[in-house]
Amino acid sequence: MQVLRALKLYKSDLSRRDFIKKTVKLGAGLTLAVSLPSAPEALLNPAFLGVSSAENPINAFVSIGLDNSVKVIIKHIDFGQGTFTGLATILAEEMDAAWDQIVCEFAPSDKTRYANLLSGAQMTGGSTAIANSYIQMREAGASARQMLIDAAAAKWDVPREQIIVKQGILSHSNGLNATFGELSQLAAMQPLPEKVSLKDSGNFSLIGKAGLSRKDLGKSDGTAIFTQDFKMDGLMTAVVAHPPRFGATVASFDTKRALGLPGVIEVVEIPSGVAVLADTFWSAIGGRDALDIDWDTSSAMEDGSVELMRRYKEAARGDGAIAKKIGDNLRGFAEADIIVEAEYEFPFLAHASMEPMNCVARLSSEGIEMWYGCQGPTMDQYAVASALDIQPDKVKINTLFAGGSFGRRANKDSDFAVEAALIAKTVKSDSPIKLVWTREDDMRSGYFRPMYFHKMRAGLNAQGKIVAWEHKIIGQSITSGTAFEAKAIKNGVDRSSVEGALELPYDFENVSVQLKTMEAQVPVLWWRSVGSSHTAHAVETFMDQLSHAAGLDPLQFRLMHLGDDQRFAGVLDLVADKADWNNDRSGGRIKGIAVHKSFGTYVAQVADMEETKAGKYCVKKVVCAVDCGLVINPDIVKAQMEGGIGFGLSPTLMSAVTIEKGRVVETNFDSHRVLRMKDMPNIETHIVSSSEPPTGVGEPATPVISPAVANALFAKTQVVQSRLPLNLDV
Repeated sequence: MQVLRALKLYKSDLSRRDFIKKTVKLGAGLTLAVSLPSAPEALLNPAFLGVSSAENPINAFVSIGLDNSVKVIIKHIDFGQGTFTGLATILAEEMDAAWDQIVCEFAPSDKTRYANLLSGAQMTGGSTAIANSYIQMREAGASARQMLIDAAAAKWDVPREQIIVKQGILSHSNGLNATFGELSQLAAMQPLPEKVSLKDSGNFSLIGKAGLSRKDLGKSDGTAIFTQDFKMDGLMTAVVAHPPRFGATVASFDTKRALGLPGVIEVVEIPSGVAVLADTFWSAIGGRDALDIDWDTSSAMEDGSVELMRRYKEAARGDGAIAKKIGDNLRGFAEADIIVEAEYEFPFLAHASMEPMNCVARLSSEGIEMWYGCQGPTMDQYAVASALDIQPDKVKINTLFAGGSFGRRANKDSDFAVEAALIAKTVKSDSPIKLVWTREDDMRSGYFRPMYFHKMRAGLNAQGKIVAWEHKIIGQSITSGTAFEAKAIKNGVDRSSVEGALELPYDFENVSVQLKTMEAQVPVLWWRSVGSSHTAHAVETFMDQLSHAAGLDPLQFRLMHLGDDQRFAGVLDLVADKADWNNDRSGGRIKGIAVHKSFGTYVAQVADMEETKAGKYCVKKVVCAVDCGLVINPDIVKAQMEGGIGFGLSPTLMSAVTIEKGRVVETNFDSHRVLRMKDMPNIETHIVSSSEPPTGVGEPATPVISPAVANALFAKTQVVQSRLPLNLDV
C-alpha cells in the first residue's frame, strides 16, 4: 500500500519548522506534499487532495515509485531558465537520490500547495523560483530520506544511525542494501518526521556541481510537449483578428467568404476581436484573411511614439511623485563645483519570445480545462473564472513547456488565456479549441515594456565626489488599474517603474528620485528585469559621464562611491581583473563597465568592443561577474548570464517597437531586428563564491549589458548615448 503524507511548513518564521501529519492509504510508492502556511487543516485531507484508490496522485513534491523512479513535482514553469534541473537538484541533494533516477513533472494549478512562498500566488517571476523554493525543497527531500531510513531500520532490525544513503541506495555494514523503490511501501508506513536535519553545505554532492544533465532535455530531441504539439480528438484551431489600432473595436463583420472556405468551421465575435475556427491552422488563417471587418476607430489611439515622447519630455520639466529623498539636494547642488545633466529615451519593447502565445481549452459542464505554457496559474485561474462567471476551482490548468516568456506569459490581464476561454464558451461545438497567435499577432497586440524618459542631474565637488543626485523617470505604470495596484503603488509611485533607481550601489549624501506616471492606450507589461531594464542604463551611463567630468577612471569612480554593501565591490573587482580592465586597449578595442543589482543578484560586466574597417563598432566580448549567493547549478548560472546578455543586446543595438497613429510598425523579425548568432559576442562568466542564500539568475544579466556597451562607446567618442537602441551596424 502507498501512503500519501502532507506536510505543512510554517513560513512566517523560517526557523520554525512544524510538520502536520496526515496518512492516507493509496496505491504504491511514497508521496510528500508541502502546502502554504495559511492552508487550514481541512486542506490536508484525502478528499481535498483529489486522491482516489484508482489513481496515482501527482499533487506532491516527490514520489517514489516501485520502479525506483523519484518524481519531483516542479511548481515553477520551465521556459528555458532551468527550474526543472535546479529545483530537482535541491530535493535530490537532501534525499541522496541518484541523479539518473530523477524525473520531473509540472505541478497542477493549486496555490494552496504550490504557491510561490514570496508572493502567495502560484506563479513564476521576479527570478524567485530558486529563492522561494530552496528551504522548501530541501525539507521535502530530507523528510523522504529520513522515512526511507526508518523503513530500512525496521526491516533490517538495525539502528537507523548505522544506515548509509548514497546514490539512491540504502545500505548497512552487515551487507544489507535496498533501493528507494524497494523500500517505498514500508517507508510510507513510517511516522512522519517531526524535524529534519539538513546537510551542511560542505557535504553537498549535487548542489554547486557542474556537469549535471538537464532534466528538460526533451526540448532538444523533440520529445518535450509544447502547446503547439498538444493534440486532442476533435481539436479545432482558432485564430483571432485583433483591432489594427489600440483602442479600436469591432463595428460589424461579414463571415460569408470565410465560412465558404474549406476547413473553416465557425466564426465568432469575442471582446478582443473576431475568432475563426477551422480544422487546421492554415485553414483558420485563410478564413481570417477572408473576413470583412469594419472597425470602430472612434476611440482608437491617434498618436504614436514620437508624440508620446514629446509629452514625456514636457512632463519632465515639472516635479513628479517622490520615490526617494535623502538629504538636501538644494544644498548639494549649491555647493557643487561641477553640475552635469543628461537625458535618456527608451522605446517600447516586445517580449518576442520564440513561441508566440497559444492555449488549448476544453469547456464542459464541470468547468474548463486548459493546457499551455502557464507562467501564472493563480492569476489565470481567477481571470478565466471571472470571464466565464464560474468559480476559480472550476478552472484546471495543465502547465506545459513554453518557448520563452520574459514576463509575457505572466500577463496581468491573462489576455490570451481569457481569449481562449471565451472562444471555447462562444462556439457552438463542444470540441476543444487551440488558440494560436501568429508572430504578427504577438507583435501587434501590445503588452510591451513601457516607453520611458529619464532626466538626470548630479553635482560633483572639487574632489570628484557626487554631492547631489537627481533622477526623474517618466512613463506608463504597469500595475495601475490592476489587482496589483494596492500593493505595488504607494503615494503615486509604481514600484516597477523606479526599481533599480532606488536601490543604488552608491552612497550619496543627497538623493532625489521622482516618478511622473503618464497615460497611454498602449497595453504594457513587465519585461525581463522590469524597471531595471531602463533604470540601470540611466544610472550606469550617467556614472561614466560623471567620472569623465571628474577626470577619474570609471571603475575607480564607482568604487569610491560604493556604500556598505561589499558584494558590489566583489563583482566589480572580479570583472575588472578577468577583463584586464587596466590594460589591453590594443587593436582599436574599447571597453565599458557597469554594475547593477536586481532580484537580489549582483552583476558586473565589461563590454569589449572593436572598431571595424568601416568605422563602426561591434561587441566582440563580454566579461561578466555574478554573485547570486549559494550556487545550485553553475552551468545554469552561466547559461542564464549568457542568455540574459544576448537578450539585452537586442534592444541595446537594434530592437524597438515603434507606434504610428496607434499602430505597431514592427510586426515580424524582418523589421523587429534581434541579435543573430553571428553577432553574439564571446561571453566569459565568473561566479563569486558565496554562502549567502541563493538568489535568481534569470533576469539580472539583462539590464547591465546596455550601459556597459554605451560606456565603451562613450570612452572612445565622449558622445553620450542618450537613446536606445544605439542602431550600430553589427
